[in-house]
Amino acid sequence: MTTTQGRDLAAREAKLEAVQAKLTEAVSALVTGEDWKRSLEFAATFRSRSFNNSMLIYVQHYAAHQEGRVPEPTPTYVAGFKQWLTLDRHVIKGQRGYAILAPVTARYASPTPQNPASWHRLGRGEKPGQGEAVRSRLIGLKPAYVWDISQTDGAPIPETPRPLLLKGQAPDGLWDGLADQIEANGYGLRLVSHATAIGGANGLTDYVTREVSVRMDMDDAAQVKTLAHELGHVLLHRPDNADAAMHRGIAEVEAESVALMVGAAHGLDTTTYTVPYVSSWASSVSGKTPVEVVQSTAERVRKAAVGILDQLDTRQVGNGTPLGLDREAVGQERPGPAAESTLSPAHTQVEVMGR
Repeated sequence: MTTTQGRDLAAREAKLEAVQAKLTEAVSALVTGEDWKRSLEFAATFRSRSFNNSMLIYVQHYAAHQEGRVPEPTPTYVAGFKQWLTLDRHVIKGQRGYAILAPVTARYASPTPQNPASWHRLGRGEKPGQGEAVRSRLIGLKPAYVWDISQTDGAPIPETPRPLLLKGQAPDGLWDGLADQIEANGYGLRLVSHATAIGGANGLTDYVTREVSVRMDMDDAAQVKTLAHELGHVLLHRPDNADAAMHRGIAEVEAESVALMVGAAHGLDTTTYTVPYVSSWASSVSGKTPVEVVQSTAERVRKAAVGILDQLDTRQVGNGTPLGLDREAVGQERPGPAAESTLSPAHTQVEVMGR
């Protein structure tokens, strides 16, 4: 390695450490249920980004607002420098980008993909052998930069129509879409007349009978929120799911958080959502710091919610990416997409979940 290469590597590592420190500070601040709820509401509108990167964007944009560099405290659409150029917009001179975490990947090849020990890394420009399978793997992280639309100038971009809901009203088609996903996962849907039929809960997921129950003596919005909560349990907490067994409090927070993100993505009023204090359950998981627990939980929630939303044929709010940039382009932007590796939660067994 040359002296210049060594200096470049040291500079990149220093930038990466600074971004990681900023992220840790932001996540450490999520100490109450209300803080957690606000962060997930924002993540729902920036769901094309990982939770870590959505938090980095949020805190850096807020700081820019405090310094008078941007007009609003909350960002709306972000993209990379070259991506804004493809939309006929340019970054205004003097505007600093927001650092996010971009993955560094490498290609690996194997003649026998089923054997984990058979994979070998390919060098730059190296081709795989005859009949070898090829996969990309995450090998590290590096800083990348994005800018909010308020930091750019140029042609207008199309706006995503926002759903308009009255109090207690459910988004059109959301109940049916969630019910279809529950049934597609092999669970029956049981509608009960009141809470006493399911032990006083609003909803219940029974992994033994493979049945989801929802009480019907609530307004439409509360019913669809409960259904999304139970779908969160179905997707994340089945006993046959390798990541399912965990602290009971975390499981309930995850399910409610999935429902919150699904609702927020549809413009559903989130004032009725109740999420327990984050600091208490994050501190109770052995072998992990509270920051690690929050990060892993939040990313699991985001991925589950995005998976649900992608299957719904409903009107949803924007995802933080300007219209005109497809998801693949967002993910492949150089110097890298806005993603990072995630942590696995602690494990315990969960059989029945309700709320």
